[in-house]
Amino acid sequence: MPKALPVIDMSTPVCCAPVAAGPVDDDAALEVALRLKALADPVRVKLMSLLLASPLGAENGGDLAAAVGLSESTISHHLKVLREAGLTDSERHGMNTLHRPRRDALTALCRVLDPNCCP
Repeated sequence: MPKALPVIDMSTPVCCAPVAAGPVDDDAALEVALRLKALADPVRVKLMSLLLASPLGAENGGDLAAAVGLSESTISHHLKVLREAGLTDSERHGMNTLHRPRRDALTALCRVLDPNCCP
């Protein structure tokens, strides 16, 4: 059984010196690794792509499930992983839940990996 990573608060974007700036401490390395782990699944990458490309800026789980050809419960699991990693937000609207990408968190993660990636 794989070793479980510790749970940390990932509700705010990752914030530490770029990994290219020198060795990172254990806490910073864990923060980056947990976010990358959330993206280390092809379905979650596709979900992020769909959310980022959404003309409405948000999508509901049913539409996302139809777009990737999986059940809503499977999509719900993947969205929970992305939300817990701080990469998406979810907001309930009646019977639907709208999911949005957190662009600030994605930009921060990019900057941590490569400080020259984002203007």
